[in-house]
Amino acid sequence: MITRLKVEPIGSAILGAALCFSTLAFAQDSNTPNPVQKAANALHSASGQDQYPDLVEIDPFGGISIYGQVNRGLSTKLANGGVGGIRIAYNPAAHFGIELWGDYANAPVRFVSSAGNYPAGLGTGPIPPYSFGAHNFIFGLNPVLNLTPRGSKVQPYLTAGVMGVQFTPSNTAERLAGQPTNMALYGAQNLNDNLQVGLNYGGGVKWHFTDHFGFRLDARGLWTRNPTYNLPSFPQGNNVYIPAKAKLNGMQATAGLVFYLGQSKCPEMPPAPPAPAPLPTPTISGAEGTICQGKPVTLHATMTGAPADRKLAYAWTLNGQPQSGATGPEFTFTPNNEGTFNVQLTVTDSTPPPPPMERPKKFPVRCWVQPPAPQPPAPVTASATVTVNASAPTISSVTATPNELTCAANASGTHSATLAGTAQGSACGGNLTYKWTVSEGSVSNDSSPNATFDASTLNFEGGAQGQSKTVTATLTVTDEQGKTATQNTTITVNCPPQFVRLDDVIFAKNNARVNNCGKRVLIDDAASRMASGDYDIVLVGHRDTDEAENAPRVRGARGRRAPATALDEQRVLNSAAVLSGGTATCGKIDPSRIKVDWVGTDQTSETRPGQCGTSNIKERKGSQTTEADKNRRVEVYLVPHNSTSMPPAVKNPKPLPEDQVKALGCPK
Repeated sequence: MITRLKVEPIGSAILGAALCFSTLAFAQDSNTPNPVQKAANALHSASGQDQYPDLVEIDPFGGISIYGQVNRGLSTKLANGGVGGIRIAYNPAAHFGIELWGDYANAPVRFVSSAGNYPAGLGTGPIPPYSFGAHNFIFGLNPVLNLTPRGSKVQPYLTAGVMGVQFTPSNTAERLAGQPTNMALYGAQNLNDNLQVGLNYGGGVKWHFTDHFGFRLDARGLWTRNPTYNLPSFPQGNNVYIPAKAKLNGMQATAGLVFYLGQSKCPEMPPAPPAPAPLPTPTISGAEGTICQGKPVTLHATMTGAPADRKLAYAWTLNGQPQSGATGPEFTFTPNNEGTFNVQLTVTDSTPPPPPMERPKKFPVRCWVQPPAPQPPAPVTASATVTVNASAPTISSVTATPNELTCAANASGTHSATLAGTAQGSACGGNLTYKWTVSEGSVSNDSSPNATFDASTLNFEGGAQGQSKTVTATLTVTDEQGKTATQNTTITVNCPPQFVRLDDVIFAKNNARVNNCGKRVLIDDAASRMASGDYDIVLVGHRDTDEAENAPRVRGARGRRAPATALDEQRVLNSAAVLSGGTATCGKIDPSRIKVDWVGTDQTSETRPGQCGTSNIKERKGSQTTEADKNRRVEVYLVPHNSTSMPPAVKNPKPLPEDQVKALGCPK
């Protein structure tokens, strides 16, 4: 038969709450010594003296005890009841103690099941379950782990240890067990004491109310072998029995007062004399402006906010060398050469320190830690650089008006700016010369205070996105001694989106057919770049002077010849059909995004033939266009969408005649 522990709900709740509360209380200890007190604690520990009052604890307590039912044999159950006792603890370390304890609990015993039926002549039916009065005398020894150090105001702890339990029937129970009737019914005449060894475990929280008085909550579980009370361990007729080696589980939830024995805590150390306020950082004046060779220079140190009652000492160095005669806030020297002189000042508080702090008469000697004498504030330093040179000219202003221009592609924009500079000669006088330079672009009248910048020569990449460049204009002023001064200003040059020119589509003589090479230009290059939506396509058709004016007419489906169309126009329409035909090898460009123009034999725009042949029969990528073929072409431009600016080659841009192009389908 398996023994099961049945602990009533209140027992689990009290044990869980006590353990959880002990963990939470770990973070609530507010007894944190100040730095001087920490030093005192360390001194007392080193001398063998303990200032905490909880070396020894005496804890009278009371509470409740709960026992589980043992479900073996006749299922013994010890009644829940009150418990009272005392604990004595010794805490040899900050987080460790050992505790001796004992308590008394009233725990009557009853058997849940009947021992059997009445013997003949004594009654009929089941015998009532047997019960008797009993007491438990418990004593134990436990190590204790304190989660906060000794002396803390709140001290949660955990513990586990060994115990002995004297399970003792009451005198009345032993007398009743020996009566003849009970002997005949239950056979319990040997009822007697039973000592068992067990374990206990749990935790709780202790509070310091004063140095020598506190309060304690404790919850712990109990585990022992089930007492047999000297009864049989197996059934013998109708006799009651308790199987041997069964286990008994229980718990105790208690509260009690705590009396702490030990030395009282040290009082707080009186505040140490405050350290003097830090010295303000000095400032050095007198190194400003133009300093000439051979003339004395006087530097002055200012200590704004320095206490009036402090005695200050000044020490000056020049280029790292101490100046023995300079002990005040002023320092004078004469530079005999050009160059940079590094001056450093160190200010030290030389006020005598106050006398050592004395222990108050009523302050315990063991608690006194002599505070260190206040240290003087740290020295402060300042430095200055004295520059001696032949005075150079100065430039007070450099401007560009306006400071935003447009590129040459924007014909209506402003392309030039006036550069103006204002300069003053050095203290030694002398005429000034001027020189303007720019990082890009051109500048005219560059050797006078006022010059003109021209942005027309700035280069911008073609593209559908606007571009901007920042040009730096620099004015350099030189005096008669060769000393110079420079100053810059910036000019922003904005350029609107620009068209992009692709390779020309080249045609065979007197032919308007777009060969495979031309389709690669239109489909692989132009159409793929159109997918971004940033561009429209503009096609410009040409024919050479040795070609026919009109394209060859093609018979329709009914044998009729199509109307005559100019060769350059037909080349443009066939190229547009390749872009927008939408079937076979043709693209699907929206016709509204295509604009066209044809200019006949006008060849004023530069030709740009691609690396591809022009044969009607065979074209091979990479073959060279002949000199005779390059004027038989359609120019291909990507123009920023909705742009009103067209490439120079476009004379009269027109919308694509969609009906004519749709009738062409996808040219083969």
